[in-house]
This record gives sequence, structure tokens and C-alpha cells, in this order.
Amino acid sequence: MLSIMRGRGFTLVELLVTLALLALLMLAATPPLATWNANARVRGAAERLGNDLRLTRAEALRRNRLTTFALTLDTPDLGATPVANGNAWFAQALPRLSGEAVSDTALFILGSAHARQEQVTVTGPALLCFNMIGRPVSRSGTGLGADCSAPTTLAAPSVYRLSASGSDRPLEVQVFAGGRIRVCDPARSLASGQADGC
Repeated sequence: MLSIMRGRGFTLVELLVTLALLALLMLAATPPLATWNANARVRGAAERLGNDLRLTRAEALRRNRLTTFALTLDTPDLGATPVANGNAWFAQALPRLSGEAVSDTALFILGSAHARQEQVTVTGPALLCFNMIGRPVSRSGTGLGADCSAPTTLAAPSVYRLSASGSDRPLEVQVFAGGRIRVCDPARSLASGQADGC
């Protein structure tokens, strides 16, 4: 006697119920994924800004001259206008020899619009100068002339704060008087043993 085997598999109803449950789970996971993505964008921009500050400091040592790290709203290139709280940045060495101009392309170190591309907000000083031994020095204006001077206070670091819409973890990039640069989380405390705290 021949018996016909009934095919094993999913019915259309079972498949639709499974897809509906999967869609509900994905919908429930969307807000945490969006927050995670925003936090990752902030972390990436903060690491990039910290590394570019370190490069600017290293170039001050290598070139044995003042270097400037500047935030801008313009295209990050020579001739960009430094502004506080800009969403792009550039770095250049400052002229020291007669005949050198601020617009000399040999003085250009780097330019980045990473924060702008990642929609990350940066708040911080328009300019930060490093002297020939890699220490930050103050400046009175927002121009790019060679007018950096010794800082008036060494107590507080220069701080760049980065955040993004949807992020729940803003980060800071701190530049200390000795030239140390670190990325940290202001919501955590270094004093209480949290290594990534400020």
C-alpha cells in the first residue's frame, strides 16, 4: 500500500505570525540602536579631534615653532575663519620668519570636517596654540598671527565638548597645561576610579 507523505513545513498563517513578531521586536529595538549610533558618532568625532590635537602638538615639536588648532564653520583649510563652537577644524604652523605668510601652504598641518559630516556639535575655544615644547599657550585674538603668549592660569584644562542629537553620552576632549590630551566622559568620575571619567 502506498501512503502519501504529507509535506512538512510552515503554513502561511504561521509565517505571517512569525514575521509580525519579528517586526515588533525590531521596532522595540530601534530607540536603543539609534542612541547607540549617535553615541558612536560622538565617540568617533571625539577620538578624531583628540588625535588631531595630538598631531598639532607633535608638529609644534617637530617644526620647532608655534602651531595653532582652530575650530571653524568654513571649509577647514588655510584662510578659514576661526570661531568658537565650530563644527570643523584645521591646524597650521604660525609664521616666524620674515617673508612667511599665514597663507603659505607649507604651514598647513591638517583639516577635518568629520564632526560636520557626522552631525556632531563641538563647543570649545576658537583657537588653541602649542609652543615649541608642545605646551598650550593662550592667545588674545581669533586671528592667525604669531601672537600666542604664556597662559594666565594653569589650573583648568582647555575643553572641547562634543554631543549629538539622540546621544545620551556627550564627551570631552581636554588639553592640559603640560600638553596632555585626553578624551573623557564628563558623566563619569576619574577620581572614583572610572578610567574614562573626566
